[in-house]
Amino acid sequence: MADNQKKPQKDNFFNKNPLLTFAIFSVVLILLFKSILQPSANLGQGARAHMMGAPIQKTKEVSYSELKKLIEQGRVQYVAIGQRTIKAIANEGGYKVIYFANRVPGDTSLIPLLEKKGIDYGGFSESNWMSEMLFGWIIPIFIFFAIWMFLASRMQKSMGSGILGMGSAKKLINSERPKVKFEDVAGAEEAKEEVKEIVDFLKHPQRYIRLGAKIPKGVLLVGPPGTGKTLLAKAVAGEADVPFFAVSGSSFIEMFVGVGAARVRDLFEQAKKEAPSIIFIDEIDAIGKSRAAAGPIGGNDEREQTLNQLLAEMDGFDSSESPVIVLAATNRPEVLDPALLRPGRFDRTVVVDKPDFEGRLAILKVHVKHIKLAPNVDLKEIARLTAGLAGADLANIVNEAALLAGRKNKEYVEQEDLLEAVERAIAGLEKKSRRISPEEKKIVAYHESGHALIAETTPGARKVTKVSIIPRGLAALGYTLNTPEENKYLMKKSELVAEIDTLLGGRAAEEVFIGEITTGAANDLERATDIVKAMISMYGMSDVAGLMVLEKRQNMFLGGPTQPVKEYSEKLAEEIDNFIKEFLKQRYEHVKNRLKEYAQAIEKMVQVLSEKEVIEGKEVREIIKEFEQKEGKKSLLVDEESDIDKAKEEAEHKKQQNEQHNKEE
Repeated sequence: MADNQKKPQKDNFFNKNPLLTFAIFSVVLILLFKSILQPSANLGQGARAHMMGAPIQKTKEVSYSELKKLIEQGRVQYVAIGQRTIKAIANEGGYKVIYFANRVPGDTSLIPLLEKKGIDYGGFSESNWMSEMLFGWIIPIFIFFAIWMFLASRMQKSMGSGILGMGSAKKLINSERPKVKFEDVAGAEEAKEEVKEIVDFLKHPQRYIRLGAKIPKGVLLVGPPGTGKTLLAKAVAGEADVPFFAVSGSSFIEMFVGVGAARVRDLFEQAKKEAPSIIFIDEIDAIGKSRAAAGPIGGNDEREQTLNQLLAEMDGFDSSESPVIVLAATNRPEVLDPALLRPGRFDRTVVVDKPDFEGRLAILKVHVKHIKLAPNVDLKEIARLTAGLAGADLANIVNEAALLAGRKNKEYVEQEDLLEAVERAIAGLEKKSRRISPEEKKIVAYHESGHALIAETTPGARKVTKVSIIPRGLAALGYTLNTPEENKYLMKKSELVAEIDTLLGGRAAEEVFIGEITTGAANDLERATDIVKAMISMYGMSDVAGLMVLEKRQNMFLGGPTQPVKEYSEKLAEEIDNFIKEFLKQRYEHVKNRLKEYAQAIEKMVQVLSEKEVIEGKEVREIIKEFEQKEGKKSLLVDEESDIDKAKEEAEHKKQQNEQHNKEE
């Protein structure tokens, strides 16, 4: 046995026999309290002569007046007077009986009565060494020791073993053999192909060793939240049927320097003992942040020591001799230390991105396996509507649809339940209880109609799926739901300008048709301004800054804010501000002119919204087309019918066919 292997700790008598220990302590406490609470037979030196000759039969508590009557009747031989109590010895039937009573403060008639009756009396001390020792020393020490043991046990549970539980990772590691397979991971086909050779190496290592090949020691899974990075790591272990040591990056960090490094050593030691195995570190950016970002002074010493130990451990084992593969997941790869990503440590980076249409369809099929679906459900339509959503979002949509169907006491989850769940995921929860005045409702109708008309008549803009003036989410009094772009990785300048025009359509409609602007366009103006800033400072789409990059994007997978480079003059900053102001003003005037041109179509949309509260995208396009034909105008509708509308028509047609088939049967 190696010297560095830990010997099992021997349990002491109290740990082995908890019930017996409890019984012993209970008996001791009962005896101690009994000895304290039971009246003491110590009556002082003057009572010794009166206590001899007969055994004590019992002690009896009486009232002060009853005790005085006993004295007057001559039944008492001796009286012991204490500070709080009075005890009397009586001889009854050949036995000694001790009566005791509480003194009455201020009563001075007892001693004259005793002298009158010729009864001996004396004093006695009411305290004893047992009570003084117990309450003065033993109980306080016992309480202090119990509190110390309780705090020590809590620290041990939360921090593992070692000195007060610090240093070990045994209780922080979730070691298992997952049952997840690659077939359970949908929507990440490319990522699965990248990690399949890891599975093959763990199953058949000799194939690679005889050729002199070295399998990657580490694989970094990067991607947005909810895309299935942890699930993919479990699937690798499940396919290879090897132990899976899962731990979070934040579990290594403690308030004491050196604890994280000790836990890293313990983690790798356990994994090597059960090799071949897989170590999975979730959210590795918690310990793997770049050390250079802290500056020359340095950053968190505990995190840096933990990172250094992780680097040393990954260099210290040969994956060919002891197959231990390290998988790590993060959605912030830009903050990781370069030493962590160099070849020989994390040799490979696998991107687990948001799924495309086929991926979303496969994910939906996985999540609806245990859901009772109606025959008219079309998952392809749901997959088209959810472009840009991750696997976790799709799972939530399916579950939300099942909850909606359950509230309505349905036997099956229908298509309308899934569509409502999609709207909840995109626009928020419907707030029918949020009451707005008729005037505000009219303003919202014009506002959303302005968004919809500009989106439908501007080339490059996203087409409208639904317009609603029913409040949703935290603060939205209405919303215009646009058709998501499928596999849209690049945007043209014209498309960005079209997005700006669509955002300005709401505020412009308020000014043109209401005659006064409101606060409802605050978020629209903010987003429009951000797009213009990005066109200037990041995309080189203006003559103000040319091809200069003035800002850098941070958090590529988290959608965080950009970080200004701040390497340009105040004069250029002033020119940028003026350009943004003039550009938005120019687009705003263009949008107002378009709305005035289509004023009758806007009024028709507002009328329908006031009656129905919701308009589908197809109906919006029909209103615009009807107006253009009536006025003899050239149609500006780019797509008279979107893919979503086609999918809805196909689903409706399929539903009618199923109903007709059921009737025939």
